[in-house]
Amino acid sequence: MTTPEIAPLHEDLTFHGPLSEERAARLIRGLLPLDGAHVLDVGCGWAEFLLRVLETAPTATGTGVDLDEAAIAHGQASAEKRGLASRVSLEVADVAQWQSERPVDAVIVNGASQVWGGDPLQHTANALTAAKGLLRAGGKLLLGEGFWEREPTEAQLAAMPIPRDQYGSLADLVDLAHAHGYRLLAVEQASLDEWDVFENGHGLAWERWLRDNPDSPHAEEIRAKADTHRTFRLRGWRGTLGLAYLTLQAP
Repeated sequence: MTTPEIAPLHEDLTFHGPLSEERAARLIRGLLPLDGAHVLDVGCGWAEFLLRVLETAPTATGTGVDLDEAAIAHGQASAEKRGLASRVSLEVADVAQWQSERPVDAVIVNGASQVWGGDPLQHTANALTAAKGLLRAGGKLLLGEGFWEREPTEAQLAAMPIPRDQYGSLADLVDLAHAHGYRLLAVEQASLDEWDVFENGHGLAWERWLRDNPDSPHAEEIRAKADTHRTFRLRGWRGTLGLAYLTLQAP
């Protein structure tokens, strides 16, 4: 019995994360100027954000790296449709084993600090260290990373798969970036509306499949996944876990 195919996230979401069109445009402006620059998006998913960077900076080139073959294939098709294929390379690869051929001008790590592996408590620090090794001197890092908007309760921690010490406050996150030699250029955070749009889109494919396949032998499995994620969200992180967008300048 094979696992059923569930519609990919890009069918219901523009970006793979809590990010509005308005905020995306503002974050991209914060990376400018990118004249003749090369931009690396680590854990790029279907690369929508990277493609928009290249549309905004018409002389820039980009590389996106992700383990999700289906997402990369969708990103490549989108790049071709938008006339960007000659300026972007999208690769299926393990970032922990991947190396850039040269220092890049900007690195994007948006909700993907875990790609370097290791202890979850060290994911952010690992991302800051790895990005600095990829950037040219004075390059920019756009880091989308979690933080606690408010202290999680014991009940919330029990309801979600995130240890308390994986994140600190927003100020703690900025201090960590500065401790790694970066300077903060701008900081903002995803709104509750952006989180809800993302989470609704994340769960919609499961619910649509359950509606269309009520008698499938996989129905119990898929329903359990949907219910578990809903518990994570509504009894765990909603309104407590934030996502910060830090625009940082490397030393």
